[in-house]
Amino acid sequence: MNLGLQDRIVIVTGGSKGIGEAIVRTFMAEGAKVVNVNRSTAEGEAMQAEFAAEGQQCLFMQGDLCEPETAQRVVDYTLKKFGQIDVIVNNAGVNDGVGLESGLDAFNASLQRNLLHVYAMVHHGLDALKKSRGAVVNIGSKVAVTGQGNTSGYAASKGAINGLTREWAVDLAPFGIRVNSVIPAEVWTPLYANWLGSLPNPEATRKAIEQLVPLEHRFTTAQELADMVVFLASQRSLHTTGQIVYVDGGYTHLDRKCTAS
Repeated sequence: MNLGLQDRIVIVTGGSKGIGEAIVRTFMAEGAKVVNVNRSTAEGEAMQAEFAAEGQQCLFMQGDLCEPETAQRVVDYTLKKFGQIDVIVNNAGVNDGVGLESGLDAFNASLQRNLLHVYAMVHHGLDALKKSRGAVVNIGSKVAVTGQGNTSGYAASKGAINGLTREWAVDLAPFGIRVNSVIPAEVWTPLYANWLGSLPNPEATRKAIEQLVPLEHRFTTAQELADMVVFLASQRSLHTTGQIVYVDGGYTHLDRKCTAS
């Protein structure tokens, strides 16, 4: 299926590892041109070089999205390089364990890491998105629906992102801009693998988590997340907006009898 993304200009935040890397690579496979924004440099520069060797443009921009000016710099850089912005994917964020006992400063810092740059990216990119009648895809989390415990900042941020997805879909419909959110649950990434590796019995823990996923009792892959993100951003999804789409094997909503051993 041709998704109509050839030469479309896409910004992906946090696109160097895990889900973000899969999103970048899937857009590239569809012929898009990507600006990948990330705080660390090694992986992003390596991806840029890899695609450049193949004659493709996956430009890396180093930037800390917690700094208020970064979003504006990203938009300015993208417009200077390509002259347009067709898609913004707000992927950057971290489940940072800022809970009720952490205090207001830590809570505010968590909102900066996980929420404020989402608003900033779309705010600064809005004029360009209006010109292209573009799309926004936000990456949320099942934590906003299920709770997790001891992660107030992250849960509040992801809940707000769900709210902004619906708000912006209404706000931007007159301009032909679509806004959707993709929600992961248990996704197998290098970060997840590292966390499991730190536990006393990684394999037993992994099997216990997989048992909680109704569909096939396995982790979602980063590629499965990326496929949905790219579809929602594509020309094959032109009348889909304001949707919060769960790519989670039924983890969040299906009856718990599905996971009973």
